[in-house]
Amino acid sequence: MKRLIPLSNDLTYIGIDDTDNLETRGTGFRARQLIERLQENNLAGGIAVTRHQLLVDDRVPYTSHNSSACLVVKRHDGVDDDQLMDFCRAFLLETAAEGSDAGLCLATHVQASNVIDFGRKAQVDVVGQDEARSTARKHGIRLEGLTGNQQGIIGSLSAVGLHVQGNDGRYLWPRGLRQYAGQRLTVSDLKRDAGIEKVSLLGGAEIEDETALINLGDWPRAVRVDNHAVLLVEHDEARHEYKVLDKAVIKSVRP
Repeated sequence: MKRLIPLSNDLTYIGIDDTDNLETRGTGFRARQLIERLQENNLAGGIAVTRHQLLVDDRVPYTSHNSSACLVVKRHDGVDDDQLMDFCRAFLLETAAEGSDAGLCLATHVQASNVIDFGRKAQVDVVGQDEARSTARKHGIRLEGLTGNQQGIIGSLSAVGLHVQGNDGRYLWPRGLRQYAGQRLTVSDLKRDAGIEKVSLLGGAEIEDETALINLGDWPRAVRVDNHAVLLVEHDEARHEYKVLDKAVIKSVRP
């Protein structure tokens, strides 16, 4: 059965950033853990986690790549913002690494749409905490610094804006796609089992043949294109199949 994506207005966007240090797993790993914990505790259904690259510059403190993550969830009936924030806050305070500067953000679709420009700015320029806090207040967005100097509020606010912008980032979850690394699946299988919405060539042409075979290779990652989880492939004429683009190419398309 094809995965049904809820309407955007039914979704909640949770941004997190700067939860790690050089010896621990990164923010992407924590984001995948968090979305699964939300499901396990019957607070929300997970839709996606995306990674968003911010400015890499000596003036910006970061652990390794300066990326942040956006979790997209559909909260269960009766679950309010306070419950989601309390749970996410407790999780991050428990798991954030020593020396981290964790930030947490929670927004509706409309609120996140209002900080797209903020997220874009954080990708090309140095942004301060004061600007992040004032922007969040202006649009009624919940934004909290949890550990260290709280620098992670910048990335967490950026992440929700960049996700709803619709053409930024790579998908870190659903987890299904990663477990099929090294295998060959049809387009239909990928849509049914791995959270993929479209399979496309780099130029944008969609592979519409649901029976077409896709060699996933060692590093299958979907990218966000026009609000969809898209797997980018190229045609392997010798094998009469398609194969996922090389890791370096995917990263060049979505850092």
